[in-house]
Amino acid sequence: MAAITVRNLDDKVKHRLRLRAASHGRSMEAEARAIIVEAVGVDEEEPNILQRLHERFAELGGVDLDIPPRTDMPRVVDFD
Repeated sequence: MAAITVRNLDDKVKHRLRLRAASHGRSMEAEARAIIVEAVGVDEEEPNILQRLHERFAELGGVDLDIPPRTDMPRVVDFD
């Protein structure tokens, strides 16, 4: 996670932030974080390639493949 430092904050602003944080029952840092998140918004996670493929082709439907039964025994591997 990233961190930022806010310099040269007016004392009145800091005091109002402290009051607002207290009214919400959290620290000034948590209150500042909540204000920033609300102001700029947080985008949902970008979908990965599988999610995008699923969204693109989901309307076409799927195909159920028949899996043939295994009748042969596995071969023994000779490492000699």
